[in-house]
Amino acid sequence: MPIFYAKEQLIAHLELISTADSSIGFVPTMGALHSGHLALMQQSLTENTHTIVSIFVNPTQFNNPEDLAKYPRNLEADLTKITALSTNIIVYAPTVEDIYSGNPVSQSFDFDGLENQMEGQFRPGHFNGVGTIVKRLFEIVNPTRAYFGEKDFQQLQIVKKLAVKYNLPVTIIGCPIFRETNQLAMSSRNERLSEEERKQAGLIYQTLAQAKIKFQNEDIEKVNQFVQQTFENHPLFELEYFVIADEEKLITCHNKDKNKNYRAFIAVFVNNIRLIDTISLN
Repeated sequence: MPIFYAKEQLIAHLELISTADSSIGFVPTMGALHSGHLALMQQSLTENTHTIVSIFVNPTQFNNPEDLAKYPRNLEADLTKITALSTNIIVYAPTVEDIYSGNPVSQSFDFDGLENQMEGQFRPGHFNGVGTIVKRLFEIVNPTRAYFGEKDFQQLQIVKKLAVKYNLPVTIIGCPIFRETNQLAMSSRNERLSEEERKQAGLIYQTLAQAKIKFQNEDIEKVNQFVQQTFENHPLFELEYFVIADEEKLITCHNKDKNKNYRAFIAVFVNNIRLIDTISLN
């Protein structure tokens, strides 16, 4: 399995193996790989001539220094998981210096307002960091297709907008959320939870599933009240936000329109560990 730590080496390798009719699938990750990541890789392997996985904890998308410091990192374990899936995957594991050349600062982006909702509201500068790293990785890898999980649905919509606004020749593909046995959305941050916290965190998806049922027959304000009350009754959790928004523009909705597709978004702290999830309401 080829592993590259510098972009020049990766680019040279891609020039060597690429042909006029070959395709490159790209799965950008921050490591701490789980089954959801591996599913993205498997889809890329199926749909492309070559598959590249990046492993890079991007400092510019963290507005909380403690979250950055505690983000799980284990490159050796990640490589073992990738190898077990396929030895044909190309791994790019750059340093901050390799990506940012000594200047880890975000570029400013305008995503037509998508960046101001939910995660953008509670994590200032986050999507400037996401846009910066994704754009740089796309420029290095030059992928045909790039794969992102739908758990970060707002990020997925923003990356699609990035590709359009910057005329990037890549198809962005959203892939289903992978869940643990208790339906907790798989996330690298789950590794920081205790066994009991991880078990109890299944409440997040259970609440979303109940909210979806209520959404069919009740108004949005009553659904919001139900979710807020649910987490107020469970002291292990701190609800940061619950939002029902239209899928296209991600604008918070207070009234239903039968012509729109709606999605619920949630962010919850469990012992200062921040978890997000989402569910389609249509």
